[in-house]
Amino acid sequence: MATRGSVPPSEEARIHHMSNLEGPANPAGAWAGWVTFAAVVLVLLGCLNVFQGFLALLDDGYFVGRAEQLVLVNYDAWGAVLLVWGGVLLLVGVGLNARRGWGRWPAVLLVMVDIVFQVAFLPSSPLLSVTLIALNVIVLFALTARWDDAQAAY
Repeated sequence: MATRGSVPPSEEARIHHMSNLEGPANPAGAWAGWVTFAAVVLVLLGCLNVFQGFLALLDDGYFVGRAEQLVLVNYDAWGAVLLVWGGVLLLVGVGLNARRGWGRWPAVLLVMVDIVFQVAFLPSSPLLSVTLIALNVIVLFALTARWDDAQAAY
């Protein structure tokens, strides 16, 4: 029988696995994590918009505000708009999470438009609007800061 040398087989396997785990440091790895975070938050924002759309369709009193503050008086139309908008955010978030090249620019554009949409909700639900605006800004930061470093992760 041939011997493998002075290192036992289990130690040899451990050394082999450890050498495969410890690869060169990837500076884009952290920014790839930010892009993943942005994709997950974008999916969350899409789900929240879909949920708001269902609430607008099912509960006419959900968006409470004075009559002069309402942009749309038809809650069914606004609910349908929110459902479609949430679906678009969901799709782009899933595409971004799948590292599709087409997902970054639409995600940036949609997040900017969603910030404007959330400003329209400030009179009826200020705390929710401010929270969603903050989440949108975090997604915008994650997608635009260090664009080249994050692009290398694709």
